[in-house]
Amino acid sequence: MSIQVTEPAAQWYIKELGLNRGDSIRFFVRYSSGGGLHPGFSLGIAVEPPQHPALQHEAAGITFYMEDQDYWYLKGHHLEVKYLKEHDDIIYTYEKDEQA
Repeated sequence: MSIQVTEPAAQWYIKELGLNRGDSIRFFVRYSSGGGLHPGFSLGIAVEPPQHPALQHEAAGITFYMEDQDYWYLKGHHLEVKYLKEHDDIIYTYEKDEQA
């Protein structure tokens, strides 16, 4: 399991959220009517420092992470965050971890 954030996606977060080098973005699980990897749940984000990170990745000087309590959401998968230039937005893609 891993989190990968492309450099263009990291730059998008910096621009949209007014981040500075050294800031951190937490991916957390929230209830939703839609869903990504698990129906009824999706990922939210918060700008806050890690407490008990299960996974983390650094891109463009920003730490992207997921805490232990939310790790179940990605179990058996890799998360990749990419920038979509044509929509000026980001997209989350999930790839099954063949070693899990």
